[in-house]
Amino acid sequence: MAGLWVRTVALLAARRHWRRSSQQLLWTLKVSKAGLAWRAPVYSQQCLVVSRSLSSVEYEPKEKTFDKILIANRGEIACRVIKTCRKMGIRTVAIHSDVDASSVHVKMADEAVCVGPAPTSKSYLNMDAIMEAIKKTGAQAVHPGYGFLSENKEFAKCLAAEDVTFIGPDTHAIQAMGDKIESKLLAKRAKVNTIPGFDGVVKDADEAVRIAREIGYPVMIKASAGGGGKGMRIAWDDEETRDGFRFSSQEAASSFGDDRLLIEKFIDNPRHIEIQVLGDKHGNALWLNERECSIQRRNQKVVEEAPSIFLDPETRRAMGEQAVALAKAVKYSSAGTVEFLVDSQKNFYFLEMNTRLQVEHPVTECITGLDLVQEMILVAKGYPLRHKQEDIPISGWAVECRVYAEDPYKSFGLPSIGRLSQYQEPIHLPGVTLDLCHTFMLENLVTYGSDRAEALKRMEDALDSYVIRGVTHNIPLLREVIINTRFVKGDISTKFLSDVYPDGFKGHMLTPSERDQLLAIASSLFVASQLRAQRFQEHSRVPVIRPDVAKWELSVKLHDEDHTVVASNNGPTFNVEVDGSKLNVTSTWNLASPLLSVNVDGTQRTVQCLSRDAGGNMSIQFLGTVYKVHILTKLAAELNKFMLEKVPKDTSSTLCSPMPGVVVAVSVKPGDMVAEGQEICVIEAMKMQNSMTAGKMGKVKLVHCKAGDTVGEGDLLVELE
Repeated sequence: MAGLWVRTVALLAARRHWRRSSQQLLWTLKVSKAGLAWRAPVYSQQCLVVSRSLSSVEYEPKEKTFDKILIANRGEIACRVIKTCRKMGIRTVAIHSDVDASSVHVKMADEAVCVGPAPTSKSYLNMDAIMEAIKKTGAQAVHPGYGFLSENKEFAKCLAAEDVTFIGPDTHAIQAMGDKIESKLLAKRAKVNTIPGFDGVVKDADEAVRIAREIGYPVMIKASAGGGGKGMRIAWDDEETRDGFRFSSQEAASSFGDDRLLIEKFIDNPRHIEIQVLGDKHGNALWLNERECSIQRRNQKVVEEAPSIFLDPETRRAMGEQAVALAKAVKYSSAGTVEFLVDSQKNFYFLEMNTRLQVEHPVTECITGLDLVQEMILVAKGYPLRHKQEDIPISGWAVECRVYAEDPYKSFGLPSIGRLSQYQEPIHLPGVTLDLCHTFMLENLVTYGSDRAEALKRMEDALDSYVIRGVTHNIPLLREVIINTRFVKGDISTKFLSDVYPDGFKGHMLTPSERDQLLAIASSLFVASQLRAQRFQEHSRVPVIRPDVAKWELSVKLHDEDHTVVASNNGPTFNVEVDGSKLNVTSTWNLASPLLSVNVDGTQRTVQCLSRDAGGNMSIQFLGTVYKVHILTKLAAELNKFMLEKVPKDTSSTLCSPMPGVVVAVSVKPGDMVAEGQEICVIEAMKMQNSMTAGKMGKVKLVHCKAGDTVGEGDLLVELE
């Protein structure tokens, strides 16, 4: 069966209760004399996710490793490590800040230790507190996960000094590959293809301009110690180089504590393809095929897949061999990732090496059948690799979508905040895996299929069936990407989003037939709710519409266009006429369910009715996008013409924050004249700095913020006269 392998979890605890708050999943687990029993919660069973990788490679008990491992991380990666440790019979220790005491990873672990207050600098980055937790619990090894201390050589040195194993590469590899300047020099010596550029440290903006001119525009300015898209800017001229130097150095200092920058030639319209490598302490190294990571916004990955539809076997082998050559050059001994830029002619260039597990590692596990966390633990204990290069398969296809708490209609995704009021995962579908995240990335959603078409179709169904209420999310964008004709053909690059949506993402553009389906579904929902409102507890209420009415004549407004709809029902099926077109709509019409499976003339759709009110306003998530529909009876629509319309507020003279964040700098003061497009202030959100500019020319009337202020989405920043 192509897509369904069950991951079994929770073998060690005698009795453990996992509860769910508004921000985390809740579980109830009970072990009886008869064995392991689950009491399913209202929400989806996060720990019974399907995964080919964790059950396809069995663990050999004779391979003795560690009795206890501390996970120096939180969220989904901590849970991921704990699951493998359970399979291997290893006890686990979770660390947490005081506000994360009820997090899922804390509940899953055998022990938990608080390492400080909420700020990460005082908890998850607090090496002294973590070292004390190791001593207190007697942990023999530490898995750092990704982020935080995972690529911190000083942390690895502290562990070695206490005879505690770091489940990752040695300090030499971390230092060499963590510094982009040094790693590029090492790559050249290892005969790995590199991007032309300046190999030293750029001192100031003037030197940046001089170097950029020598290399030739466009250039990429990026942090030497960076990663995750932070501290990176593309410059096409001298002015952009100066701005890029300023923003990149500030972001680098904020994110990595290191403001050193390098400049290299920007490969226009490239693909971002990375090779997963695995090395041991005996000089062996393997490449575990590639991951296609070209769909990005602001240099951060959004959709990944394995393998890449673009690579042929020869290019794949060449990239893999160069990745292994680099790994061997630094005596790499763990799981790591070598990232490349690949042009349209399949020329590839070394970008960087990540000396840790990647967020997107599950897609590699799906197509190879390897448990990368298990391999990391075995390597850390000193075992040689158990596989040879010819044993590494490409079996099937896997796709990962990063579900963010972001507004995709703002620069393809600016952070969104809110209280998660309803949450339901699509794990009832075959071939679906999810990892609950801790940050603004809500989930890593992975689907697996026997081929790319099946994996993409499963992803489409999973996104339609994913219920997230209370926060704005990027599911509309993700769904549009995976059904886009160019994406399906494999015609993609790191500029995919800006090329396909040059004016910004606007949501799904309905075809005439899709529009009629939406209107028919919305009208059927309206009538179904009216019929339900006529009855309660086997008693009739005063009906809004006479019960003997055979047909409902409705006026439906969508995108400021009015449509005439006539609907009648026969049991679960509604016969709907939309502007003269006839459709049959069938469903269970369970209005209390967050998901509604609807059949429209033989086409199956999964829709979500997000809201509806007595005034006929309805929000429906259809084909990934939320549409606002206004439905009235014919009489109510005629009377509605006499209602006054609210005049929209003029916002042309105000600058409001498009996202929650912190004001880093304010560039104007009252009385200043500003031109259209001139920078007004800079806001940092999720460690990315965003320049806020004037929408028109004018004089500054009032400034409502200062550097250091925390602002919310929609907060007033500056007023113009």
